[in-house]
Amino acid sequence: MRAALTAFCIWGLAPLYFRAIGTVPPFEIVAHRVLWSAILLAGLIALLPFTGGFARVRSVLVQPRLLGLLAFTALLTGSNWLVFIWAIDAGRLLEASLGYFINPLVSVALGALFLRERLRPLQAAAVAIACAGVGWRVWQLDSLPWIALFLAGTFGLYGLLRKRAPVEAASGLFIETLLVAPLALAWLVWVGQQGGLSFGSGARTDWLLPLTGVITAVPLMLFAVGARRLPLATVGFLQYLAPSLNFLVAVLVFREPLDATQLVGFALIWCALAVYSFDLLRAARRPAPRIQ
Repeated sequence: MRAALTAFCIWGLAPLYFRAIGTVPPFEIVAHRVLWSAILLAGLIALLPFTGGFARVRSVLVQPRLLGLLAFTALLTGSNWLVFIWAIDAGRLLEASLGYFINPLVSVALGALFLRERLRPLQAAAVAIACAGVGWRVWQLDSLPWIALFLAGTFGLYGLLRKRAPVEAASGLFIETLLVAPLALAWLVWVGQQGGLSFGSGARTDWLLPLTGVITAVPLMLFAVGARRLPLATVGFLQYLAPSLNFLVAVLVFREPLDATQLVGFALIWCALAVYSFDLLRAARRPAPRIQ
C-alpha cells in the first residue's frame, strides 16, 4: 500500500516542482526528463531484481514491431508530459487535473471500443455522466477543455497500447526513453547552440533539472510494485489521489480561479467517478464463479 500511495503522492505534488523550475521552457524540461529518466531507469533495472534485468530489454530490442509500438507510446507520453508541464506554466493546472480525473473513464470507453470489453450498466452510466460534465464545460465556456481531453486521451491510449504490448513495465519505460533520447539530446544541443539552454547557467536549475528523472522513474517503479500487491479496487481508488492533489495545489497554492461553471463540471466528473468506484468495489467483492 505504501509504495502505491507514495507514487500517487509524488505525481500529485509534482506541479510544485515544475513551478519551481518555471523559468525553464517546457520543451527543455521534457528533454531533460527523457535523458535523466533513461539514466536512472538503467540503474534501477540493473539493481532491482523484480525488473528482470537487461535480459528483458534485449529480448524486446530484437522485435521490430514491438519497438515500433513502443516508439509510438513514447511519443504519447512525451506529448502528455509536454502539455501537462505547459499547463502548469500557463496557470491551467485545474484543467489538467480534470484530464486525469476523467482518464479512468476514458480507459473504460477505449476498452469497450477497441478490446470489445462489455461495459457494466454502472460503468456505462459513469461514462455518460462524465460526458455530461465535459459537455457542460463546452456549453458554458463555448470552447473545448482541450488540455483535459488531450491529457486523458493520450494517457488512456497509452494504457491501451501498453496493455497489449508484451513487455514488463520498467523495461518498456526504459526502452521508450531510449527511443526518444536521441531527439531529446538533439533538441538540447540545438538550443545550446542558439545560446538559450537553461542547464549549465549556474542557477538552481542545474541541480533541479536532473530531478526530472527521479520524478518520472521512481513513482512508476513504486506503482509497479504496489499494483502487483494490491487488489484492483484499491488501485482504482488510489489513482484519484494524484488529480485530487493537483486540484488542491491549483486552488490553494497556485490560487487559480475556480468559478461556478468549473465547479459544476468538476461535480459531474466526481459523481461519475463515485459511480465508477462503487461498481469497481462491488465487482471486486463479488465471489468468483465456481468451476464445475
